[in-house]
Amino acid sequence: MKKVLAALGFLLVSPYLMAGSKVIATGGATTIEGNSGGGIVPWATINGYSSSDEWSVNSFAGRVGVDDFTLDSLGVGASFNNQWELSFARQKFALDTIGGELRQDVLGVKYKVAGELLYTGLPQISIGAQFKKNRDFALPSAVGAGDDSGYEVYVAATKVFFDAIAGRNLLLNATIRSTDAHQTGLLGFGGEGVSRKLMFESSAVLLLNYNLALGTEFKQKPNQLGFADEQHWRDLFAAWFINKNASVVLGYVDLGDIAGLSDQTGFYLSLEGTW
Repeated sequence: MKKVLAALGFLLVSPYLMAGSKVIATGGATTIEGNSGGGIVPWATINGYSSSDEWSVNSFAGRVGVDDFTLDSLGVGASFNNQWELSFARQKFALDTIGGELRQDVLGVKYKVAGELLYTGLPQISIGAQFKKNRDFALPSAVGAGDDSGYEVYVAATKVFFDAIAGRNLLLNATIRSTDAHQTGLLGFGGEGVSRKLMFESSAVLLLNYNLALGTEFKQKPNQLGFADEQHWRDLFAAWFINKNASVVLGYVDLGDIAGLSDQTGFYLSLEGTW
């Protein structure tokens, strides 16, 4: 963690590393699962700043701290031609009050199908898939999860509307996800009476200028694990795209009830570096 944060710190003060030809901020930030988007919702954007026939590579470190839990995420990603995105994230979910931790690996792929974020009437539309592997399955199994691994597929549509609010540009995103995960997979997948469901996720981001943004997100959750309610997630965040090599996202999160512990609210911090 310290080495990753040191490398990202170097990027914060170095505007001279090549990152690609796309307009700043159009690669989005990095979610807690490693793909391009906001904080908790993937967008149709492709990470980094690679345009036609260009490559881009990024790394990120994130932390979500709420009343009784802490989620740390580390990951890397790559994109090509502003069309393909690959990502990998390792998550560590500390059960601060209960004791113990849960770990999960998330491997993602995303493909831009149609449209453009900025310059066409059609929104940018991407399809994505994630394979998730829970590395500490004893607790999820004990509370009813049926499998330590699973997959999710999603479709996202994202569009920037120019001069939408008080002369500022507005980004809107809608995502539909197919999943049978419990708490995004941190408490396993499937189980008796659990079916695959379609969940809705959304984001709205006001671009204050070319590199500062304020946003909010909503993530619908399936609530299929019988021992404790799973509630929808929400956040409010501010993003600073310092240059094409570095960005910082700071936010407030409301994760509802988790594992029987109620009203899990707190902060979200993410640092990202791009080459």
